[in-house]
Amino acid sequence: MARYAQSERQLLADLLLTVGPDAPTLCEGWTARDLAAHLVMRERRPDAAAGILLGPLRGHSERVRLSLAARPYPELVGMVRAAPWWSPVSNRLADSAANTVEFFVHHEDVRRGRPGWLPRELPRAQQAALWRQAKGTARLALRRVRAAVRIQAPGYGETTAGLGGEQVRLVGAPGELAIFLSGRQRAARVQVDGSPELTAFLRTAKLGV
Repeated sequence: MARYAQSERQLLADLLLTVGPDAPTLCEGWTARDLAAHLVMRERRPDAAAGILLGPLRGHSERVRLSLAARPYPELVGMVRAAPWWSPVSNRLADSAANTVEFFVHHEDVRRGRPGWLPRELPRAQQAALWRQAKGTARLALRRVRAAVRIQAPGYGETTAGLGGEQVRLVGAPGELAIFLSGRQRAARVQVDGSPELTAFLRTAKLGV
């Protein structure tokens, strides 16, 4: 089975070295160095990584991330490239589930943070892997949206999410939907069909997990 989490990890590490530490990303306020430090913290500091989701721990999380960001940039990128075998999110049992979308989206954060980007032509099997995970992401990312959101990936399937009510439809390739649902709507090639108010809301709402 293709290990897309691993291939995206290596492509991201290569790109981080190419663009340099000060390159912009889609993550608001973060440079390439900041993003690399986030990934290292997530894999190597589970005590701090909890702050990604838990508000009371965010201060500790940010202090650890900034400490990691102060390391020499090539060293930091090297730590992104080679995850430790013991990492809770990157060991061989967890890697595919935890990192297939994670590293794809962060790779695109760097790619699409600069002008002139174009969507990549992904292998069909990789799109299918992204779609399998995007379905779960959709339910979580849209769990508070007061609408019936129909998500369609032509050739891969469809799913629904949201709290129900007014209908709206998201249509795109699995990779583009994964980017949209992670909160990068402005950089995702996704068609949104519905009332003007609801489509405007979905294009600007804070999504992601």
